[in-house]
Amino acid sequence: MRTRPQTQPRLVLASASPARRKLLQAAGIEPEVLVSGVDEGGIAAASAEELCLELARRKAQAVADRLHAAVIRGELHTADTLVLGCDSVLEFHGEVFGKPASAAEAMKRWERMRGQAGVLHTGHCLIKWDSRAAAVASTVVHFANVTDEEIAAYVATGEPLNVAGAFTIDGLGGAFVERIEGNAGTVIGLSLPLLRELLADLGHSITELWTTNAQPGA
Repeated sequence: MRTRPQTQPRLVLASASPARRKLLQAAGIEPEVLVSGVDEGGIAAASAEELCLELARRKAQAVADRLHAAVIRGELHTADTLVLGCDSVLEFHGEVFGKPASAAEAMKRWERMRGQAGVLHTGHCLIKWDSRAAAVASTVVHFANVTDEEIAAYVATGEPLNVAGAFTIDGLGGAFVERIEGNAGTVIGLSLPLLRELLADLGHSITELWTTNAQPGA
């Protein structure tokens, strides 16, 4: 069991994504999870980068507002809470792909993406009460030239329906990604190098978030 010193900043992850939580835990950070409840549909943006960044901001702000209200009511007493919101989209030939709405849509996407490349953008927004830092990390993803049978089998697992772009690299979909250009965490849903930079912007070091008895690879 990892423990947090009383003076250590508290990181709240505004996401239900188990992949993001696992990335943080593998890096020695034990986040608290509060799901934002933000509706990801119907938000317009000029580009894929702006869309994922706006969604990340909304998620982080929704949770930060909830925590701030708890402080006002006297239910929470802390000044060192950091709220992290993230959102990912795939940019493919000028189109923006979030989570597919159906198995049929996931099939059509993979039929187009196979043998091609797209850019996975992940927006990050870190809020510390009245201060915030936000940025986008991007990674090029090269998809394998998978067969119709492989696509059908993959979609049948249900995995593509729960992730941006209809694929993962840390699950079953990893076999269908030939290579990437950039940080793997960005594709999974959270860039640790970018998180380090955002923490620095708000006056923190990522080492402050390491739990006292975290072990490498734990």
